[in-house]
Amino acid sequence: MEFKGYTIIHLPKEKWQGTKIPMRYTTEEYYDISMKKEKDTYKIEMRKCKFNEPVTHSPEEYDFPDRLYQPHWEKAFAWGIVERHGEKEELLACIETCPEEWSNRLMVTELWVHEKLRRQGIAHTLMAIAKEQAILEHRRAIILETQSCNVGAIHFYQQEGFEPIGFDSCCYSNCDLERKEVRINMGYFTRKNQKITETLVIRKETKAEYHKTEEVVLRAFWNKYRMGCNEHLLVHKMRNTDVYLPELSRIAVVGDEIVGVICFAKAKLKKGDKVKEVLMFGPLCVVPEWQGCGVGSLLIKETCSIAKDLGYEGIIIFGEPDYYPRHGFKTCDCFGITTEEGKNFDAFMGMELVEGGLSGFGGKFIEPEVFKDLPEKENEELTKLFYPTAMKKFPCQWD
Repeated sequence: MEFKGYTIIHLPKEKWQGTKIPMRYTTEEYYDISMKKEKDTYKIEMRKCKFNEPVTHSPEEYDFPDRLYQPHWEKAFAWGIVERHGEKEELLACIETCPEEWSNRLMVTELWVHEKLRRQGIAHTLMAIAKEQAILEHRRAIILETQSCNVGAIHFYQQEGFEPIGFDSCCYSNCDLERKEVRINMGYFTRKNQKITETLVIRKETKAEYHKTEEVVLRAFWNKYRMGCNEHLLVHKMRNTDVYLPELSRIAVVGDEIVGVICFAKAKLKKGDKVKEVLMFGPLCVVPEWQGCGVGSLLIKETCSIAKDLGYEGIIIFGEPDYYPRHGFKTCDCFGITTEEGKNFDAFMGMELVEGGLSGFGGKFIEPEVFKDLPEKENEELTKLFYPTAMKKFPCQWD
């Protein structure tokens, strides 16, 4: 990703683990944290004050300087700017994240920009990567820590939408309050508390909406399973095939905005010389700002009901194993079905619309050819018609 002459790249663990980050700053201000107990009440105040003279903090003060990919961040992932000097490389900026799985939050463990690159928007660009990762991984919040005396960092995080969520008054020593260096935990909430209302409509798309629908698909899948995506090309091409089912495919609309898409196609089960027609859908997607609000569930529920009424007996999909089982999907081995190559895996799932609709036949699943025919050059040309963010490497990607 290009940025004013510099490129932000993924920093592989095997190459950058242990790299020291020179976290140095000078400040004339601090936030004074006071905690007072009054009967049954604790009062906590955070008030900006001025030091009598500037204070500098540097890694040399501590026995635990900041480093990339420290062992206790087992699933850390980092991006940064690297400048080459002959055969040597110098790190000029970085951001490192690590998921906190038990709470479904993403932690920013490191964020640093070299003095010569500051005030150019690089830190904001790095933070945008963390926000994109959090959305791709469906994290409910991003969290980080800073110090009450690092006023510049606090102001930066506030600009990015972070707010204080807690304090630790004995993180660095037993006299952090007196030293005016209290750990401040800050959080950013990725999900808007939107609720499905009567304003959401599920309906067929019109030809005039084809481009908008493809843009929704691109936004939903961009950088999710690979750098960039090609699901929008699939939708674009599928409409011109005889396997596409416009009578069953639907979009979810709020006002004039398309917020979700589900596209159905005809597929086959083959067992010896026998062939049975089944359904598959893909993509099913929801734009990032509406994810987690139930849009996808409504699209599945309504279209599966219509499919059953139309006489279809089963659906086969390739999808997220953590999502589809809650809607009645099971791994295809439960129905005696394999891929065309004879394989089974967690993401290969099916659902019977009538009893025995899949298990009564079994066999091998034959995917429509359009799902395989997605040339990269053709994808690049179509993508130029949209304005996606840069292609980036994320830990959630399959390749």
